[in-house]
Amino acid sequence: MFPKINPTETEAWKLLKQHYEHASSLQVKQLFAKNPERFHSFSIPFEDILFDYSKNIITPDTLALLLKLAEECKVKEARQAMFDGEKINETEDRAVLHTALRNFSGKPVITDGKDVMPEIHAVQEKMKNFCNALHNGSWKGFTGKKIKYIVNIGIGGSDLGPVMVTEALKPYWHQGIQPHFVSNVDGTQLIETLKKVTAEETLFLVASKTFTTQETMTNAFSARNWFYENGGSENNVKQHFVALSTNQKEVEKFGIDPANMFEFWDWVGGRYSLWSAIGLSIAASIGYENFEQLLRGAYATDCHFKETPFEKNIPVIMALLGIWYRNFFGTETEAILPYDQYMHRFPAYFQQGNMESNGKYVDRNGKKLTYQSGPVIWGEPGTNGQHAFYQLIHQGTALIPCDFIAPAQTHNPLGDHHSKLLSNFFAQTEALMNGAGHENPYRVFEGNRPTNSFLIKKITPYTLGQLIALYEHKIFVQGVIWNIYSFDQWGVELGKKLASSILPQLENEDQIETHDSSTNGLMNAFKRMR
Repeated sequence: MFPKINPTETEAWKLLKQHYEHASSLQVKQLFAKNPERFHSFSIPFEDILFDYSKNIITPDTLALLLKLAEECKVKEARQAMFDGEKINETEDRAVLHTALRNFSGKPVITDGKDVMPEIHAVQEKMKNFCNALHNGSWKGFTGKKIKYIVNIGIGGSDLGPVMVTEALKPYWHQGIQPHFVSNVDGTQLIETLKKVTAEETLFLVASKTFTTQETMTNAFSARNWFYENGGSENNVKQHFVALSTNQKEVEKFGIDPANMFEFWDWVGGRYSLWSAIGLSIAASIGYENFEQLLRGAYATDCHFKETPFEKNIPVIMALLGIWYRNFFGTETEAILPYDQYMHRFPAYFQQGNMESNGKYVDRNGKKLTYQSGPVIWGEPGTNGQHAFYQLIHQGTALIPCDFIAPAQTHNPLGDHHSKLLSNFFAQTEALMNGAGHENPYRVFEGNRPTNSFLIKKITPYTLGQLIALYEHKIFVQGVIWNIYSFDQWGVELGKKLASSILPQLENEDQIETHDSSTNGLMNAFKRMR
């Protein structure tokens, strides 16, 4: 049974409120001065990843109370329920089994009395065969040429995950394959993408579970029209369009061969779907063997999360630190700051991962929250961010906890570039902690700004898989403690529903009077301007 505990009613929460009165005045640099072993006490090695959380405003007592909170909110029981295939997404009556997609244990994963692993393995084998045909040239376009361009058409989780991973693993791209991604219903994105490809050498991956998603299908139909206008025919669609979907009827109606439909399941949430057939664009770009390494990295994190005691469990510690700042210090945002240009979409990916999961105000008992839930997530790569928004992190009035991420080894050695990059990575966390005094008040840095640091040996498919899964499980733990459902997204639906009713009203020149005065005014102005 998934727990439904109000965290504010636990003994740990009450003790943390008392503890905060003392801890809020702590100076982290003084804690280092008092304890030379602080780094060793508050850092966790995990294979080729080192997680350092020693620059946070915490003491051993803080950590003990946060761990007590996790225990009292039954995080262990919730974790077991997820891995056991219980329907923990109760508002949609679904299990949450993205972890099964990277399960290499050889053990079954049961939900609704059925082992899901045989179907997963069948789809993965199909993905592998597809990638091999693409890369060895046996999959050809309608003129007999090899496929050179992949265009993934999807939105939300069907886009953000594949884009992020494909960009992060650019050094592993298969020679001769150029991936592109189209998500926005704004025709500009599709038109600009189609300028870069040729119909005879392009394969479109249409990613929509229902094959009815408005933005995705609008782009898919427009892409198909472009294909027809540039030499393709209805008979050629099966060579140039592939579906990532579960709706075979609509897939066939579109003209796609059902043999080229890659299935996934309702227990795969969109923002956790890159591990599924939605990751076909990733596998096509980096090769299936590298895609499997991505899965294996995530599986290693799953094992760490399941088996490691909470005091050395990275996702649990990440989650508890976030709760410490969000609910006791009152912070509003968290920044993710990767010091690796290939990782430039990582913050945006977890902007969705975190905010769509934990941006909720109703608890698992159906009651309105009396405490804060998910924070705003944002960030950009270093060192660019240093010349943009770090000013506010250093000297602004808001306390902003930050995650710094950097590889020890670069894929692109060039003079002393990487040493200079990493010197900034190390300097920023130290400066945020220590601050600096000055006789000029405008040049005073108060310091005591909390940070986590992830130092990764090298960004590879395996280590990236590990890192993504660490953040996934952090989000899960926080949702458990906040007593919210992290795997639905009803907040996405209302705007989409209203847009569907407004669209027909834009197809004529009639005066609009059926909405509020602001919406009426904007719609009527649009009609005059177009």
